[in-house]
Amino acid sequence: MSIRFFPWFLGMATLAGVAFAADSQWQALPETAPAPADNPTTEAKVTLGKMLYFDTRFSSTGNISCFSCHNVMEGGDDHRPTSIGVHGQVGGRNAPTVWNAAFNSAQFWDGRAPSLEEQAKGPPTNPIEMGMQDLDATIGRVKKIPGYKAHFEAAFGKGEVVTMDNAAKAIAAYERTLITPNSAYDRYVKGDKKALTEQQVRGMETFAKTGCTACHSGPAFNGSQNMPAGQGFFMKFPTFPGSVYDTQYRLLEDKGRADVTKKDEDKQMFRVQTLRNLAYTAPYFHNGSVKSLDEAVKVMAKAQLNKDLKDAEVKDIVAFLDALNGEFPKQTMPMLPPTPGDLITEN
Repeated sequence: MSIRFFPWFLGMATLAGVAFAADSQWQALPETAPAPADNPTTEAKVTLGKMLYFDTRFSSTGNISCFSCHNVMEGGDDHRPTSIGVHGQVGGRNAPTVWNAAFNSAQFWDGRAPSLEEQAKGPPTNPIEMGMQDLDATIGRVKKIPGYKAHFEAAFGKGEVVTMDNAAKAIAAYERTLITPNSAYDRYVKGDKKALTEQQVRGMETFAKTGCTACHSGPAFNGSQNMPAGQGFFMKFPTFPGSVYDTQYRLLEDKGRADVTKKDEDKQMFRVQTLRNLAYTAPYFHNGSVKSLDEAVKVMAKAQLNKDLKDAEVKDIVAFLDALNGEFPKQTMPMLPPTPGDLITEN
């Protein structure tokens, strides 16, 4: 099930003179991410998940890992229009940031994975991304690395616990630690009225007045805060086709969610993305076709709201978006178990 359209305004309220949709109150990002009942976050699980996240042995060629496309030493993506996988193959969509992905109610641009656990099972068997034959072959790789068993047992107990389900749970547990709270915006909505500049407050007001909060609401600005897990919040992009941007940025080429559902009404439907840390995640959109945040704001205003913003309005909104850059938890490279000499055979 997908949520298709959201009324532009569901009543108005104010916070320090800033208008916003009452349904989506300005909210600070939580300090911790929610975890499903069947996968509580533990230190041992996070340790294992981090190892697997950085391990290139998850790929057929032994040189692609989750980290390859989702660089947590910076913005959680790879800054390419679309990512490069095994054998130099190029994917079809821009790598979304992994930072704050725990607050998405569905994963991937088309929402085909209902959770971080299911998302973790996708790239290994994608022929372009990691290129493993199937999930059995993927976890078979891990089983052939003797040093991993102790880490799986620390996370999941004794027995036959080196499974793909547990590997995915561990990766998801690690990814739930990748959140960036305490941005200038977060401090502002918590009561520090000096946290934002005058321009950023003006941009916050312009952001709401323009209609951006219709989709980009909630703590992560992805509209997912009230969505059941796995349901996803989708919008048609472009909602108002016919502008010069359609051709300039190839906005109509990707069928979006229709590739998953095979329904015509889902053409160009995409999961609403977070607006946090946008300064770190250029280029923008599902195809990575827009290089600057200023231009991305103009495109969104025209394609989604049929509005032509003035240059001053664009600059104010961009200033506000910069206030959504949060604090990144320090990341260190994990030490991985040694590789048996006969493990990687594909060139």
